[in-house]
Amino acid sequence: MTRTYLPDAFATDKVEAMVKLLGLDPLDVEQWDFLQSESTQDLQAAPGSGKTTLIGLKLALMADAWTSPTRGVCVLSHTNTAKNEIADRVGLLAAGRSLLRYPHFIGTIQSFVHTFLGLPAVRDRKVEVRSVDDAAFETAALRILQRPEYSTLRGYVGRQHEGTSIVTGATFIYRKGELAVTGAVRDLPFGAQSPSGKQLDHLKRTLARWGIFRFQDMYAIAQEYLARHPGIAAAVTTRFPFVLLDETQDTSATQHELLDLVFASSSTVVQRVGDTNQGIYSDAASVEGPASLFPLPGAPELPVSRRFGPQIAAVASRLAVRRPQQVRGAGPDGQVAVLLFDETTVSDVVPTFERMAAVTVPEDVLVRRPPRVLGARQNPKTSPAYPQSITCFLPGYTPTSRPTSHRTLIGAARAASARWKSGPESHEAATELWNAVRASVSSPTDDGLPALGRLERSMATTGGRVRILLRELLLNAYEFDGASWGEATEQLAVQLKLLNSCQLRGAALEFTTAATEGAAIGPAPAAVAAVPAARAVPGTIQSAKGETHAATLILECLEKTGKKFDVTEALRIIAEGTDPLRELKSVQAAVQLVFVAATRPTHLLVLAAHRDRSKKYADAMTDAGWDIRDLTEH
Repeated sequence: MTRTYLPDAFATDKVEAMVKLLGLDPLDVEQWDFLQSESTQDLQAAPGSGKTTLIGLKLALMADAWTSPTRGVCVLSHTNTAKNEIADRVGLLAAGRSLLRYPHFIGTIQSFVHTFLGLPAVRDRKVEVRSVDDAAFETAALRILQRPEYSTLRGYVGRQHEGTSIVTGATFIYRKGELAVTGAVRDLPFGAQSPSGKQLDHLKRTLARWGIFRFQDMYAIAQEYLARHPGIAAAVTTRFPFVLLDETQDTSATQHELLDLVFASSSTVVQRVGDTNQGIYSDAASVEGPASLFPLPGAPELPVSRRFGPQIAAVASRLAVRRPQQVRGAGPDGQVAVLLFDETTVSDVVPTFERMAAVTVPEDVLVRRPPRVLGARQNPKTSPAYPQSITCFLPGYTPTSRPTSHRTLIGAARAASARWKSGPESHEAATELWNAVRASVSSPTDDGLPALGRLERSMATTGGRVRILLRELLLNAYEFDGASWGEATEQLAVQLKLLNSCQLRGAALEFTTAATEGAAIGPAPAAVAAVPAARAVPGTIQSAKGETHAATLILECLEKTGKKFDVTEALRIIAEGTDPLRELKSVQAAVQLVFVAATRPTHLLVLAAHRDRSKKYADAMTDAGWDIRDLTEH
């Protein structure tokens, strides 16, 4: 095979020069080994081990040495946020920016399937694609369900609890050489040859002929396309001789299967990176699921975390439920604490944590990374068990659609404005505001918005006009009223649509006064009022995946089977020294979420547990050097 990049791409002198240019810390042995590897392999990376930085460094070196004008690097991840982070890193250098255009590809697995398999397959059938979107499919399916030819199906779903989900979740699956119709998460409640089954099949295929699909449909359509046209896989692998898959632990069974169909038997180098102990999504979270195939036996490991120090690292090591992992903490010396509460003191948990963060964490760190309050559940169910969810601790909590330290875009603009006017960090403030805008848009192409540095500067361009609007937001954020904010966001929305067909979500357009920001959490404790950045931001553990916080509070919640409490189970495993891999699957799933939350903070990790269940573990926690605070005794 013809080499597509220079043979000295990863030579020691080139690596050291690139590390210096990017201002990175010196590499350790494990990082060197992965960086210089040019063969298919897996890499198990502990939380905070610099995985994304290492990926960016490797890609920058490859871009600098790439020689082929028609063959490229393919970088895949699971979310637009992760994809954007990688694109931002490689875009720091002129050579790296070449990876952002043909013949290379940086995107989500979903967008890869759309671009190279799913959409070509649909077009091959002479169908014009109108939408690939679950919400759009739902609207169209419910509308067409009212037609007379679907009366039997309509009557059936009308008699079922939440029966319309049978129709709105109708999904293609590739089975026995053809596309069949099934449910979104489970098999259909009726046979394919029953009257309802036949009508659902007809409804689904009618919408397909109209070009209306669910996201999951693209995987089945791609599988059929590969089966009908074996040369397609060869064409894709020829285009991409090197594939890097990030966050591999979250790859679903369907995604694994499809990627294997394309790359497994080819000469393409596939390097997979992730942390199996953080696999918390869908079927990838099952201990017997596809994530159990990652990493392969003998895979190298990055065990050193630079995010946190030995105390938090010890907690992470004890809560690794999928694969034993001895995390070594090389970050800031941190503190671990437990807050014991009961029904009368539950409202004191978050304010106590905020006071602890204000005292424990340097103020400048809190400004950059506001403390977070995380729980596995947003709202309680019908069980009488207590507490069940975030709202048990924060009755005014309203779930947000994105993990951010500001509940609205105007809040982000005010925070960035304060930082911008302070002078020395003006560029960082503009970047902070632009990233808030990027997190507030939806994009039909799955591309989102580029990094601030990639926006054009000329006033005659859309990028230049966006820069002007950002400056106005930074200058006037605290002067806006509802009307002027509406005008500003309307202008911004027009330019974003021109820039990359992006639309601002409705929540981003909301206007709040500075006095009401964060009101859902309740009044700030007096001890914290002097440090505004110490106000804690609540959210789910799932929404915080991949984030880094100055301080993190994990709220005890009822695990999904409704039989046990996640934080108490984690404390029990640590105190008793039991093997997490021998626990019940439901306990493993709950503790795996605690692991993800516990590996977010740099300086302070606090776990909140009900006193009646967890007081018995206090002595063991104290012996480990933890700070145990019983709120019922104060």
